[in-house]
Amino acid sequence: MAEQLNLSNFEDARTYLRKLREDQIRDAAMVVQIWEEVLMNYAYNLGDELWLIYEQVCIAALDCRRPDLAMVCIEELEAKFPKSLRVTRLEGMFYESQDRYDKAQQLYDHILSEDETNMFARKRQVAILKAQGKIPEAIAKLNDYLKEFMTDFEAWMEQCDLYIAEMDYAKASFCMEELILSNPHNHLYHLKYAEIKYTQGGSENLEIARAYFSEAAKLNPRNLRSLFGLLMTASGLAVYQAKNARERQANTKYALWAAEQITEIYQSELNKKQVGEMKVMETIEKLLSSLQLPPGN
Repeated sequence: MAEQLNLSNFEDARTYLRKLREDQIRDAAMVVQIWEEVLMNYAYNLGDELWLIYEQVCIAALDCRRPDLAMVCIEELEAKFPKSLRVTRLEGMFYESQDRYDKAQQLYDHILSEDETNMFARKRQVAILKAQGKIPEAIAKLNDYLKEFMTDFEAWMEQCDLYIAEMDYAKASFCMEELILSNPHNHLYHLKYAEIKYTQGGSENLEIARAYFSEAAKLNPRNLRSLFGLLMTASGLAVYQAKNARERQANTKYALWAAEQITEIYQSELNKKQVGEMKVMETIEKLLSSLQLPPGN
């Protein structure tokens, strides 16, 4: 969208920030640039939208390590909304950015004393524990949160990542199973689940990984990560885990199909020299050679 707009123009810049908010996209550097170079000088023309933009710019400034700009936004919002829990949350995020976790925790505790169902404050508490390296405590806190907000898919994904950090792949798998049940058409869920199963290893887990890499590739045929995962998993099953010739043949077919799709994507996007420099074909040929098959078969 940015390419279609003149972001030095007031209306285009305003429209772009609105679109980012609606789509929940955090293009932090661009938001800060648009604010400082365009909208800041015409804030009086923004009407009530100014307060939403202050919030948006504050978060972007924190992402860009601009505490000076973030504090300006918070002060403006506090002056307009002196008792707002939403502004208090921004203050907490500001203190987090300064590694003043105790102060941030106090503010989140205050928010929860006023509104115990405040999702944002509870998730920020998890973020504090994670930033402090207290992963088990963060997992416990997020588990309590998910008991009350079971449809928060972002929280399930975060919990999965926390379990992976602790190398608890069984529980990480459970989190991804919940996400796949909630949205079976999201190829990224299938892909991550497959990668976890691949990491766990063993013939049973590798067979599950192959199935989910295949499903991810089916849902998004041009996702190279899914295709490479399928190629690696099927090759491994064919060479090391096959119980009989039938299983070996089936996994070989999976590997060959994945190799063909990968080759086709690279050849359609890059010229021959670029493909050669990346050594993609060489890698695929080595994998296929382990199956004792020529690449073209």
